[in-house]
Amino acid sequence: MRAGHEVADGVVVQLAEGERDKMTMVVRNIENLLAALEPRCSIELVAHAAGLSAVTTGSPVSEEVLGLISRGVRVDACGNTMQRHGVARDRLLSGVSVVESGIAHLVVRQREGWAYVRP
Repeated sequence: MRAGHEVADGVVVQLAEGERDKMTMVVRNIENLLAALEPRCSIELVAHAAGLSAVTTGSPVSEEVLGLISRGVRVDACGNTMQRHGVARDRLLSGVSVVESGIAHLVVRQREGWAYVRP
């Protein structure tokens, strides 16, 4: 972490929109966080609602999301959204985790002291 930057133990980023421009912006925001806060800060992306499409095969940002995972970013898909839209686990990008409820996971992270970002 660079001098002068004080953050929580982690940063959790929410993605609930499925538009390509929004997905690209969120990926870019996380890349900026990695550049500024790594290695002493955990970063997690939670995709739910229409944002689930960013973490599935065929996503327009699939290569970028896989790149984030390879750099240590935890990427979570909302199990409730998956169930509601009939998305099977095998449609998720390699390395994506499933949390029961994306919204609940965001609340838990905030209660744990994580910084919360919704670009």
